[in-house]
Amino acid sequence: MLDQSVQFLTPEESADVDKALLTSPEKFLTRLTISTSKLLKVIAKDLNLSVEELSPQQIIQWFEADSKRKQEEGVNASVLKWEATNLSDMTES
Repeated sequence: MLDQSVQFLTPEESADVDKALLTSPEKFLTRLTISTSKLLKVIAKDLNLSVEELSPQQIIQWFEADSKRKQEEGVNASVLKWEATNLSDMTES
């Protein structure tokens, strides 16, 4: 079972980024990179791989599985806890 307690950016890490001598876009990218690093570790562990072994397709499939778990079992069953009210708005061309 996946670790549901994972935090992708702690308040301490966010404060460290705030203190860094970076522009706002650089701070955003730094936060995103820290969070992404942690999420890739969760994905790799779930797939019994190292982060270096992950392929883009495996990452996409993991996101699809997490989304499906959220739809079928509720947001608390998924790793990524965000909720969108209408995803079709994002996918329509």
